[in-house]
Amino acid sequence: MSEPAGIAPLTPSAVREQHARPRFPDIRPRRLRRIGWVGLAAAGAASLALAFVPSPYVVEVPGPTFDTLGETDAGPLISIEGVETYPTEGELRLLTVSLFGNPERPLTWVDVAEAYLDPSDSIIPMDAAFPPDVSVQDSNEAGRIEMQNSQAAAIAAALLHEGYPVDSDVRVAGVIDGSPAEGVLREDDRILRVNGDTAYDVWSIRESIAAVDGATSFEIERDGEPLTVEVTPLVEGDQRLVGIYPANEFEFPFEVDIQLPNVGGPSAGMMFALGIVDELTPGALTAGTQWAGTGTISALGDVGGIGGIVQKMHGAVDAGATHFLAPADNCGEVVGHVPEGLTVYAVETLDDAIAAVEAVAMNADTSGLPVCGAAPAS
Repeated sequence: MSEPAGIAPLTPSAVREQHARPRFPDIRPRRLRRIGWVGLAAAGAASLALAFVPSPYVVEVPGPTFDTLGETDAGPLISIEGVETYPTEGELRLLTVSLFGNPERPLTWVDVAEAYLDPSDSIIPMDAAFPPDVSVQDSNEAGRIEMQNSQAAAIAAALLHEGYPVDSDVRVAGVIDGSPAEGVLREDDRILRVNGDTAYDVWSIRESIAAVDGATSFEIERDGEPLTVEVTPLVEGDQRLVGIYPANEFEFPFEVDIQLPNVGGPSAGMMFALGIVDELTPGALTAGTQWAGTGTISALGDVGGIGGIVQKMHGAVDAGATHFLAPADNCGEVVGHVPEGLTVYAVETLDDAIAAVEAVAMNADTSGLPVCGAAPAS
């Protein structure tokens, strides 16, 4: 019987040759290589896609710095009229922190990874910077009011330090919707006492709220009538929040104007106060030294802790400062993170800050000055 056309007959020699030759010699290695490259490409594509997925973090970085003895685009940062002032020199530089990312424009994981590699950046949860129940607009408004309070308290602290009389008042600038104070306190209420303590400024109000567990008693004046109300604060971490924006209102014996556009928050208070003291006293407080610092301040001169201390120390070095004033409350974050070339002093009051600046200016022994964790060089 003849073989079908196109098919060679199967002979013994052909069978031996077929068995001697490897079966499917190239197909399996090529297939494995192809699968490997496809898997690698898929993993790369997945990683690339994940890298651009929005992250639940924001990043704090060193922000712009401003010399309280100098000028901004709006003119002199501090202007004093109606009293004699004196020339200054050197720098008393306030510091800011810039925040990258917000709920409306979240950072990608690539952005977060880059920040992780930079010692001057800090990565924090989105909810810590922007509480879910507070809009970005409300957060910015709170920062604006805090800056106004900070400036007013700084002026009061500086003038009281120099012996000038200052009359004080505190009013409710706003009430947060849905907060414990809603329906209890109203905008423009004048706050007289909190838990029995005289409400001298915003600082004193916060201290009084924090000192008492349970309901907080407010003695207020509303439309000229005295009234006592109670608010049960919302506890978040170590904070007791009633949900109001209190605002300082002081009467000063002469005009002090602070111009710092587009910066919010309370942390520049101490440096504002130092700049005012320097302008009101003969001689240059710094003797030409470049200082930077940060800290909230009360009208009575108490210095409080702030956020972003690490970023602010790096910002100080970038701006050329050699000496730094840090709130004693922030010492735990300062130790181990001081950039090279910066000497850091811990302060609790405006008096502490002035003492440190004057000691360095006079080349005095600084070994007795408070520091964070270790003694500074003399």
